[in-house]
Amino acid sequence: MSPRALSLGVDVVACADRIETLQRKDGAIPWVEAGVWDPWNHGESAMALAVAGRRSAVEAALDALAERQEADGGWTGELGAGVPMDETGERIAPPQVPVTARDTNFTGYVAVTVWRCALALDEPRLITRYAPMVTSALDWVMARQSEHGDIAWRDPDPGQSLDEVDALRAGNASLYKSFEAGLQIADALDRPRPDWARARQKIAHAFNHKPERFDRKGNDRSNYAMDWYYPILTGTLQGADATRRLDEGWGRFVVADLGCRCVENEPWVTAAETAELAMACLSVGHTDRARDLIADLAPLAKGGEGFWMGWQYELGVVWPKERPGWTAAAVVLAVDALYQISPGSDFLIRHAKPDAWIKPGVESRAY
Repeated sequence: MSPRALSLGVDVVACADRIETLQRKDGAIPWVEAGVWDPWNHGESAMALAVAGRRSAVEAALDALAERQEADGGWTGELGAGVPMDETGERIAPPQVPVTARDTNFTGYVAVTVWRCALALDEPRLITRYAPMVTSALDWVMARQSEHGDIAWRDPDPGQSLDEVDALRAGNASLYKSFEAGLQIADALDRPRPDWARARQKIAHAFNHKPERFDRKGNDRSNYAMDWYYPILTGTLQGADATRRLDEGWGRFVVADLGCRCVENEPWVTAAETAELAMACLSVGHTDRARDLIADLAPLAKGGEGFWMGWQYELGVVWPKERPGWTAAAVVLAVDALYQISPGSDFLIRHAKPDAWIKPGVESRAY
């Protein structure tokens, strides 16, 4: 582990310890002790464990993903917003029937999880072992892409058409990177998937030429930081367009010496958003900004026990009073991208062009 990571207030070992403390016997990694499980945040935690070299914990986490995958390739994930908190910010035990969704972004992220874990551990056999899971997941996601290129955020309900389900910017941007990871896996196995390449290209086309396809159902999320920086973080926007977007939103979301707000109009900075924004900065070459953002997180470090989710700076209190595994994981991944702790540390901040893997005349074939 780089000593520079410690100088910024980030103890990678302690973050990995926090995640392993949360990991259950079956390998699943919930948000916090009180529960809430979804494949995206589980995968984020698995990648951080890989950066820290926790090989057995990573394999248990990947096995848990494979065990929980449903027959058609998707997953049902619990939604954190469905678990109430008390007035002090403590999460109340999840309801007997949790609020769930079959989220496309949650499902597609397994490709990033497998590829990043394999790189960090320098373990090619993980690619072969979990390729069928990735294939089923990305095929499931691709089946929920509209002719315009946007992907519905969740599986439609019975009797509901695909176009009746909204497409979310942050989720689609994340899926753009998920298809890139899937294509890297396909290359590693010499099993081309030009249909995935086209699906990825279509997402970029929707961002650049059909922005009206997002937030069509009156669910404007432009005040969320993730909608601002995720197209930069994932390479959906690149070059001058990405730099321009980063600069345009900086004053809206970044609080000097504190970090990144989760929501523009709320006095609440969050560790995960701040860490992800740091990686977005790295992806456009703004290393100093990234370093400053990570350093801003030092007050949220819970000595030896990961990171608090966020800080309500008008009240001067930690909010909520929980330390999710995925929060610690986001910080670890940002530090890894900055200081190259593990092999493949640049994958989350270096992005292939939208037309990469596009080879006319090559027929699609599955694993």
